[in-house]
Amino acid sequence: MQFTAQQIATLIQGKLDGDPNAQVSEVAKIEEANERSLSFISNPKYEEYAYTSKAAIIIVNESLDLSQPVNATLIRVKDAYSSFAFLLEKYNEMISGSSKTGIEQPSYISANAKIAENIYIGAFSYISENAVISTGVKIYPGCYIGNNVIINENAILFSGVKIYDECIIGKNVVIHSGTVVGGDGFGFAPQPDGTYKKIPQIGNVIIEDDVEIGANTTIDRATMGSTIIRKGVKLDNLIQVAHNAEVGEHTVIAAQTGISGSTKVGKYCVIGGQVGMVGHIHIADGTKINAQSGISKSVTNPNTTLNGSPAFEYKNSLKSQAVFRNLPELQQRIQKLEETVFELTSLLSTQNLEYKK
Repeated sequence: MQFTAQQIATLIQGKLDGDPNAQVSEVAKIEEANERSLSFISNPKYEEYAYTSKAAIIIVNESLDLSQPVNATLIRVKDAYSSFAFLLEKYNEMISGSSKTGIEQPSYISANAKIAENIYIGAFSYISENAVISTGVKIYPGCYIGNNVIINENAILFSGVKIYDECIIGKNVVIHSGTVVGGDGFGFAPQPDGTYKKIPQIGNVIIEDDVEIGANTTIDRATMGSTIIRKGVKLDNLIQVAHNAEVGEHTVIAAQTGISGSTKVGKYCVIGGQVGMVGHIHIADGTKINAQSGISKSVTNPNTTLNGSPAFEYKNSLKSQAVFRNLPELQQRIQKLEETVFELTSLLSTQNLEYKK
């Protein structure tokens, strides 16, 4: 499938600089592109590739000031990264079979489930009683949809996704393979004999609109009430969100992070990989947490940046790390100072004794 520079520029509302009839048939990284490739430059650090790349068409920021001529046709836009992401999305739709519709067999759909038109249900999927599947939903093979689950318009569930009873999935939600939504929260009451008694988990999970959830992530149902993933949240692979937790709008969380029960994460937070949060705390809006940090208490000030375990203010944590790395040298210096002080003290004592004589 081939596209011209003019077609691409029209699609992303860019300004052409070069041959409007230049053609591409693939997308590629700027450093690996060939004569058939479309690529992009959004970071000024990669400007040098504009002069050496073999790409036929390169999308660049309109603010990029080139110091040399280039062979490629340029398409200038306000934000090259966002424009290229938009093109990748459209390209992926064309090659991924996302236009699939219909119900494949074998699959099971309860007689009282409500199934809209223009949907896709892949083979070996199971749709339970009173489930609601809305227009444009795509459920890939091997998915399980529990009783009374509601899946709203244009949601996509990739192969092997499990949605437990009573959960609600918003519009335009994307859930990747192996994810479990609505499994029991980790609730066990200690008994006098040292055993643990399971606390029934009777709540659900609510995932609002425009959320994307990576592969093999688990979001537990609430003990009572709802575990909530707010609008626009992006969760990476292998994340654990515990019962009654809440993740605020447009927060992004990287892989292997764990959020304990009843913790509330604010809006527009950025959380690195392998972050751990204890339960029953609040994370203020706009908080940024560095990878492998441990959050043991609430973050009350918005737009705070944290690092370390236990985590504290980012710049102070870096200073502390620098001091920690220098501890052996500091210890040697302190020992030398102690030796010098001891020698001076001994010398002064000797002089005082001679003076008294």
